[in-house]
Amino acid sequence: MSAASFTPRPEDKFSFGLWTVGWQGTDVFGPASRDLLDPVEATYKLAELGAAAVTFHDDDLLPDDATRDATLDRFKKALADTGLVVEMVTTNTFSDPVFKEGAITANNREVRRYALAKVLRNIDLAAELGAKTFVMWGGREGAEHGASKNVPAAMDRFRDALNLACGYVRDKGYDMRFALEPKPNEPRGDILLPTIGHAIALISELDHPEMVGLNPEVGHEEMAGLNFAHGISQALWHDKLFHIDLNGQHGPRFDQDLRFGAGNLRGAFWTVDAMLGAGTSKRYDGYVHFDYKPPRAEAMDGVWESARACMRNYLILRDKVQAFRADPEVQSALEAAGVPELEQPTVAPGESLDDVRNASYDLPALRARSVAMEALDQLAMEHLLGVR
Repeated sequence: MSAASFTPRPEDKFSFGLWTVGWQGTDVFGPASRDLLDPVEATYKLAELGAAAVTFHDDDLLPDDATRDATLDRFKKALADTGLVVEMVTTNTFSDPVFKEGAITANNREVRRYALAKVLRNIDLAAELGAKTFVMWGGREGAEHGASKNVPAAMDRFRDALNLACGYVRDKGYDMRFALEPKPNEPRGDILLPTIGHAIALISELDHPEMVGLNPEVGHEEMAGLNFAHGISQALWHDKLFHIDLNGQHGPRFDQDLRFGAGNLRGAFWTVDAMLGAGTSKRYDGYVHFDYKPPRAEAMDGVWESARACMRNYLILRDKVQAFRADPEVQSALEAAGVPELEQPTVAPGESLDDVRNASYDLPALRARSVAMEALDQLAMEHLLGVR
């Protein structure tokens, strides 16, 4: 493929959080290493790089009520000038010390009420800007000490907040749905809803489960030692992959937020494969959203290079995944590995459990059978390495 093939186009639906390129490089060991980036300026630059949409926390764009209206006017003009859309909005319920012990699941009732009010205000802003997805990440919803959090009561409050938010959207007539973002730890020692599976379980308890899905993030699932591609495939199976956060991660460490493709490159390949359906009809058709942090060592030129690289790496991997799935040798290898047979019901229509119990099984042959998975995986490796 030519270099031009990996140039972003609007139909690729790439989206960036304003907090990503706007991250100043602060960490627990040192202050900001870059100047504060005007979010409106960032909007223009992301459009220039080929993004189709932007997202933000309320505090990313509008940190000060005194300048709120003026900043919002400038931002709307940038959207109109560039053609970018706001596809998702979320709320910062983790930075302010008021949320140090939690937000919608804080022990303190007044804090919970304030957090809910902040969420509702931002739902109105999201609707005003045309966002269809509202992400909720509970970064402070958790604990470091066993007795400090009544977990069943916290789940009651989580459920209540989601039911109230869904009811609010329905009452207002907004075209919007919610996406929960799991994470196992950081900033809390243990965060509630740590994985995709935990979030899906909570959704099943809601008044309007059809309005709530998931916004999984590569790094968050890999921090828990989980397979991100498998996780989003299950979310697709549940019809709950409402949004997605792509970045890079080096295994179960702190949340690294590397550019997409950095870190676990094989994982990135299979993530794109899963997003494209992994040979099935269950594919992700939403915005391809990047939630990463340009390294603290980089100046602004490196910030924009990393944003460009996120999109380019996705397009390169998409091309390789499509070539892998179209390769006749891969089709033969899939057959040899017995992958299509998994689509056959274990008990066929018209069969009974007695048919299963009374069948004759050639156990020596089954034990000795070839599964041919190494050959299949090597084909994927060769496509990824660019030798096929």
